[in-house]
Amino acid sequence: MEIVKSILDIPVQDPQAEFSSADLTWKKFGTVEHQDDVALIPYTRVNDFIIGECCNVECPTRFHIERGRKRSKGSVKGFHKISHIFYCIYEDIGVPLVLKSMGKVVGIPKENVLGKNIECIQLYCGSDATFDTLASEYVRKLGMIIKRSTHELDRDDQASIRMWVERNKKSIFFYQDTSKMDPFILGIQTEWQLQQMVRFGRHNLVAADSNFGIKKLKYPLCTLLVFDSRHHALPVAWIITPSVVKSDMSKWKKALNTFCCPILFSLWRLHSSWLRNVVKKCSNIEVQREIFKRLGKIVYGTWSSVNTSVALEECIQDFVDQTALVDYFRSSWMAKIEMWLLTLKSFPLASQAASGAIEAYHVKLKTKLFDDSHLGALLRVDWLVHKLTTELYSTYWLNRYADESNSFQNVKEEYIASTSWHRALQIPDSAVTLDDKYNLFAKVASLKGSSITHIVWNPGSDFAFCDSAWSMQGNFCKHVIKVNMMCDNDKACEPSMSSRSFGEIPMDLWKKPMDDPILLDESVAWSHQMLDQIKQLVELNSSNDIGIVVNNMPLKWISKKGRKFVGIPASFPALPSTSKSNLQKKNRKWKRLSRLR
Repeated sequence: MEIVKSILDIPVQDPQAEFSSADLTWKKFGTVEHQDDVALIPYTRVNDFIIGECCNVECPTRFHIERGRKRSKGSVKGFHKISHIFYCIYEDIGVPLVLKSMGKVVGIPKENVLGKNIECIQLYCGSDATFDTLASEYVRKLGMIIKRSTHELDRDDQASIRMWVERNKKSIFFYQDTSKMDPFILGIQTEWQLQQMVRFGRHNLVAADSNFGIKKLKYPLCTLLVFDSRHHALPVAWIITPSVVKSDMSKWKKALNTFCCPILFSLWRLHSSWLRNVVKKCSNIEVQREIFKRLGKIVYGTWSSVNTSVALEECIQDFVDQTALVDYFRSSWMAKIEMWLLTLKSFPLASQAASGAIEAYHVKLKTKLFDDSHLGALLRVDWLVHKLTTELYSTYWLNRYADESNSFQNVKEEYIASTSWHRALQIPDSAVTLDDKYNLFAKVASLKGSSITHIVWNPGSDFAFCDSAWSMQGNFCKHVIKVNMMCDNDKACEPSMSSRSFGEIPMDLWKKPMDDPILLDESVAWSHQMLDQIKQLVELNSSNDIGIVVNNMPLKWISKKGRKFVGIPASFPALPSTSKSNLQKKNRKWKRLSRLR
């Protein structure tokens, strides 16, 4: 590229609307020994350029003016045609919060952070000792900021939260302070989280991990999760509130506006609670697996005529000698078991892959928040907000960045293997041996050594029982998931509960009473809608040209403002350019008049 030696030879560019560096044509400016990439824009467009850079989806960032200086006319030699120069040095405080907490959060040393920073600088600016020194100083400064940062903006927790809210308005989608009439509600969602919610949650699944820390935190935490390109759970919003009343929940739901999406029920919390307490309150492993199998039969009996309360009472009587476990079920589950199972029957069930992803997030959340060194701060909301918006948030940002940019390989590998589902995929089929005779158990050889074997009882069931340490803690186990993967195609094994619920939905529609015309019409309408969606999905997956599929889609009615055609309708001619411009002028005039009124 030709080197420009005079800044007056560089044309001024003025792109439309907000723009970024990708929208500019860059010139080499300087000497043969040293040159920079330069683009000139009008000073009045600097804010539009900064906004465009901040909206970069791959690497969102923010800028602030570090220092500036205005030069008067005649003070700059060689630039007599310019009345004055005002220059600002902008400091990039983005990679949002990752460089701030990267070393602290995920165990990456400062040297690695500095190395990555210098690598990025050299990619665009070449090797330069001055840039390397500036990068080193920048990382050192950020390290000092981390050490000096604190969650307590005020000794009073409520006052501290008010101050945080005032300083971080862009990261809040709903806030309601405590009053005599209303409970405290704080909804947090950063710009990056909003981007991920739109990217992965639109026309997709949104999960909720609710009532976290109900016994330890001042107010319980609810997290909204979407599933990213690797089907990992990604937190896209946090809601902190003591209230679960429908009227209070509807406030932040409406503000977030994400609930026009499929709703699935996850068995993870039920499964985890039961398994953890069975293991904790029963010392005999044979009794443990038999009780857990019986509990699984009760849940599977939801789709039959089994009376769940009676079945649970019979199970308790059969194991009446297990006093601690019996007391737990009587006090915690007898009153609400029917409610849980009715909900389970009313909604389609999430698969073990989705449940495992939710569990992985929950485990990471517990690890970050319930650190012994922070036990004194658990009852402060400002501490919880600080942990969420710095350490936990930056961890997930770094996970996505490492995966998509193929950098920080240790972070990427740990992120990929963070769910039991992905760990199960690493187990070869040859490592699994099923009991051919009665299908009572399966053996899984450990990848660490062929001499280590784990036994999975009740294979194929969502209530399978493994003797691994991870499973004994109440978690979804990779051995159970692997065995259930292999049992999916085995007719001798019981189908998974998600498959069972999927089969029951159309059957429920088919069972609508034929003598009720309204219910019959409803069944027909739902059946046809499901059939059309399945057909489109199959056609989309099997087609090599998405344009053909889109053009064949039917007309969609969206609002009173007009109709939406998928594809360009050939029967309607395009408006002439003059008509278009006249119409736009009329619309602008009408908007101005409406504002005056």
